Amino acid sequence: MKQTLLAIGCLIVAGNAAADSSPGNSSPGKYIARASDCVACHTAEGGQPMAGGKKFSTPVGDIYATNITPDKTAGIGNYSYEDFEKAVRQGIAKDGHALYPAMPYPSYARMTDKDIHDLYDYFMNEVPPSAQKNKDNDIPWLLSARWPLHIWNWLYVDDTQSVNNANKPDEQHNVLLSRGAYLVEGPGHCGACHTPRGITMQEKGYDASSDVYLSGAMIDGWNAPSLRNISMSREELKGLLRTGKSQHDALSGPMSEVVTQSTQYMTDGDLEAISYYLLNFNHPDAGAVSTSGAITYSPKDGKTLYSMYCSTCHGDDGKGKDFTVPSLVNNSIVTAKDPASLLSVINDGTQTPQTQGNISFKMPAYKQVMSEEERNNVVNYVRGTWGKQADK
Repeated sequence: MKQTLLAIGCLIVAGNAAADSSPGNSSPGKYIARASDCVACHTAEGGQPMAGGKKFSTPVGDIYATNITPDKTAGIGNYSYEDFEKAVRQGIAKDGHALYPAMPYPSYARMTDKDIHDLYDYFMNEVPPSAQKNKDNDIPWLLSARWPLHIWNWLYVDDTQSVNNANKPDEQHNVLLSRGAYLVEGPGHCGACHTPRGITMQEKGYDASSDVYLSGAMIDGWNAPSLRNISMSREELKGLLRTGKSQHDALSGPMSEVVTQSTQYMTDGDLEAISYYLLNFNHPDAGAVSTSGAITYSPKDGKTLYSMYCSTCHGDDGKGKDFTVPSLVNNSIVTAKDPASLLSVINDGTQTPQTQGNISFKMPAYKQVMSEEERNNVVNYVRGTWGKQADK
């Protein structure tokens, strides 16, 4: 289950109760859990899957993912289906306390009954139990009261929207659009990363009826780009979700983990529906670059440094290498309003996802190679040359 307050990532997708939603020998519940990226948030580095312990930083302090294995003492082994459903859809634990909206239950509220049942069966019957105890959250006691979360839930959780018309269409357009809407707005909770948030950290929109839904946001120092103005073809978008790279693009940073743990396992039909739904948005101005996030521009130094450190892979023309090194031309990280993601890639390096049948390519870190001023100059040279503002 993907973190909502500071979720990373994003284009996460999940299956519903369709008969073909479980590829190979995977059970329907396992498919949903894997595609919903439960393991990414509920598994600490080097820890047992779903045993919790992973830390997430929030505006009120650090919280730790809980153990959701079927262990009866440390996990959710004593949860009835009703308890499980209430936690997933309403954000209320078995003992009645409100969960932090680090779990995207406002989106999960839209999931079908069968999906929730399949998910419950998977956790109770297929996930190995772990006795790992939950960690206490590092939140000051003045801010740790849970009762305000009940008010938050009342304001933002709408469990009456759990409707999926994907199996009752009149034409192919409606089939793909309905299925894609269900996956993106419901179990996929794409908006957790790609939708801006309000003052109480709620998503400003939870479905396509909102003009700001999926219009992009900053998440934990990374830019989650707008998904309303994707310019690639449906096949390119499907390939990006399945392998983490396409002819001219590659996913990096937190999104790399999403593909590795989640979207590579999606069925072709679900990726088709997701892509169809996203490409039906038509807001060409969304996500356009603003110079408000620019650093002091030093084009000569930036160009020289780019030639020294970057051009070998990305090319003097910034077009990269097909299916290997992403193009910088109109790249969403390059054209973002805030340069934080591009700085993170240059500072710390990154790598493309490791998926079945595809090797991962790694970009080195330059934090110890270039000074901060030099890295800033490279960022501004790249943004000034291949960002959308270069055409203005």
